[in-house]
Amino acid sequence: MNQDLQYAIELARAAGKITLEHFGHINRLTKTHATTTDEAVTEADRATQRLIVAGLRKRFPDDGIIGEESDTGDSITNVAPRQGQRVWVIDPIDGTNNFIAGLPNYCVCIALLEAGMPVLGVVYDVTRDHMYCAAKGQGTWLGNRRLQAVSTPMNDSALIMLTANCVDKNNRAPGWAIRWLSQTNWKLRVLGSAALEATQVAAGVAHAAITVNGKLWDIAAPAALILEAGGQLLDLSGKPLFPYRLADYAGAKVPFLACAPAACATLLQEIKLYP
Repeated sequence: MNQDLQYAIELARAAGKITLEHFGHINRLTKTHATTTDEAVTEADRATQRLIVAGLRKRFPDDGIIGEESDTGDSITNVAPRQGQRVWVIDPIDGTNNFIAGLPNYCVCIALLEAGMPVLGVVYDVTRDHMYCAAKGQGTWLGNRRLQAVSTPMNDSALIMLTANCVDKNNRAPGWAIRWLSQTNWKLRVLGSAALEATQVAAGVAHAAITVNGKLWDIAAPAALILEAGGQLLDLSGKPLFPYRLADYAGAKVPFLACAPAACATLLQEIKLYP
């Protein structure tokens, strides 16, 4: 296994242990840098990120780091690489609202982007002890099982993972979301973690996952999984999401469609026809 990937897996497991120590008895805080006033964070998020950042800086002192949290809570972390184009992107707990409520759908995400392209990703589904991982050219894995995106087009058994928050800045839900929720052929599922939802495309469980109000750290790690599993990762206009410009990233929204190759055209047509 890629040594960088093995190290990221070890960090994710250690971070997961911290989350389990807090799970079920944690207080909700509010991010002062968030784009919405009710975006949650916990001390567990910050403690988890501190562990991951310390581990990455010890092993890879010249690499950059982007993280969802900072110790002060008034900004994200974005440290440029000292040399080269390697940047680690961290989401210490994706699914924080689930975590606070005691719903065991949350994960730790660690990704490595090189020149803006995902080359390594770990998504650790902590409470299930499912370690999803991928490195460029080495496939996507869950334990010793190699994963592959589904090969079939959209059909009556197709699952679409849909983010819980679909509304735009005017509190309007897009027409495609209303249309999909109003039918029963395609099966919609909401897990409350954009990263876990996107990972289901890499796992061959879902035909697609769509997120409107996600951030870079929600998709960076799943992106590596999806691409290595043969899936596609696009913005909502159909353009490739990566490579992504990292230098000035400050928490902007990153809408995305993760999809099995044979499902993409149908879904993009729906998004275009029902804005």
